Amino acid sequence: MLSLMESGGVGFLFALLMTPLWIRFLVGRGLGQQIREDGPSTHLVKAGTPTMGGVIIVMAAVLGYLVGHVGTSVDFTRAGALALCVMVASGILGFFDDYLAIRNARNLGLNKRAKLAGQLVIAAVFAAASIYWVHTSTDLSFTRFSLPGWNLTVFGWILLAIFVLIATSNAVNLTDGLDGLAAGAGTFCFGVLSIIGYWQFRHFSIYRIHSALDLALVAVALVGACLGFLWWNAAPARIMMGDTGSLAIGTGLGALCLLMNLDLLLVVLGGLFVAETASVILQVITFRLFGRRVFRMAPFHHHFELRGWPETTVIIRFWIISGLCAVLGLGIFYGDFLKIAKVV
Repeated sequence: MLSLMESGGVGFLFALLMTPLWIRFLVGRGLGQQIREDGPSTHLVKAGTPTMGGVIIVMAAVLGYLVGHVGTSVDFTRAGALALCVMVASGILGFFDDYLAIRNARNLGLNKRAKLAGQLVIAAVFAAASIYWVHTSTDLSFTRFSLPGWNLTVFGWILLAIFVLIATSNAVNLTDGLDGLAAGAGTFCFGVLSIIGYWQFRHFSIYRIHSALDLALVAVALVGACLGFLWWNAAPARIMMGDTGSLAIGTGLGALCLLMNLDLLLVVLGGLFVAETASVILQVITFRLFGRRVFRMAPFHHHFELRGWPETTVIIRFWIISGLCAVLGLGIFYGDFLKIAKVV
């Protein structure tokens, strides 16, 4: 428990104290956000707001994770290191995307093919390392490796892992369209994963995850990092996380769920991210097939803005949805624990 407190506390304090310094650095070099021309007109005032705040989130999470091992009995594990490394790798990819967007003075960084290629490489390396280095179970899981317990084979699980990492990173990226929305929603998800990781550690005989506590440290370090950054990212944001932060958070979320045998529970925990992505997919399909749009703008948080909801109203209500989804996921996990504990 001490290690979890250290990890989250250090991550929070680092992000809280270092973000304003990063803001000054970015402002001094004119590294500001480019706003999409087809977005809500109310967002035009955000043009020039410092971006690439995800650099601080990633650094805070890494530092929090490392300090969480100081003076404690928690061992470094391959799974924990892998989750952290894949998050950093996605953050670096996002950094290049953000930098190119600023340099080109457009809300476009890497082209779609280059970005997807980078995500594919990162996800494929993660998937292979999960199997051959961490020795993660290849069974399809919901709340544990034995539920439903369908063996996907190495090839099948690698395909699943690649899909999950690319999907979650892009889902958080799509959600990051309002001040503090992605950071707040991510905090709920990582907070629940911290609890689940600790629970898996305490009940090893059921979950059989040797690295559960170390993975919980990664999750709680991300909680602290997101909260510390949110202090400055809350509306009206003084800094934006950019793709640096959204890709890192999304990849970290997907990696943790895969390594903790929560493949399918991820859909519940990240319900808001799933809904945001679904709104984009639905918008594209209906427009191409019928020439009509379901939403005024997708992702659908912009739809509510265009209907007249103040930005802060949309953010807070979407935070509530995200929190409810995360709590529902925790409830499902605990309900399954009570069920299996009676058998064991």
